[in-house]
Amino acid sequence: MKGFKNFLMRGDVVVIAIGLVVALAFSNLIKAFTDFIILPIVARAQGAAPGTQGLGWQLGAAGNKATFLDLGQLISAIIYFLIFMAVVYFVIVLPYKHIQARRGIKVFGDPAPAQTCPSCLSDDLPLGATKCKYCTADIPAVPQPQ
Repeated sequence: MKGFKNFLMRGDVVVIAIGLVVALAFSNLIKAFTDFIILPIVARAQGAAPGTQGLGWQLGAAGNKATFLDLGQLISAIIYFLIFMAVVYFVIVLPYKHIQARRGIKVFGDPAPAQTCPSCLSDDLPLGATKCKYCTADIPAVPQPQ
């Protein structure tokens, strides 16, 4: 069991792949929710009668689904994306972040403070750098935060 626990707590590609599999399992549930709950609500909000194509514009012959610009599907896809990303964040990222914090490892934190080179405008230089790693220009000293 200890080896299995260590395997699950590693912060590499394998753990990310496991998280992806779990997220994809939620995908079908969320897709069904947006297709069968959200999309009919969006179509009804437009005032579409039953049997019509829904929220959007017909660009070609009437009734031709290939030339129907379906805004309801777009709105449904946006809602699907937002729900899916919220599920991934609250079900996978937050628990993983909490478990790693208990182990003393900071993941998904704020980036380290950096400074900008006045010559080439590179903005990923460490605060203590005195020369730019790209153009080798001198960088004025920045006071270190206490």
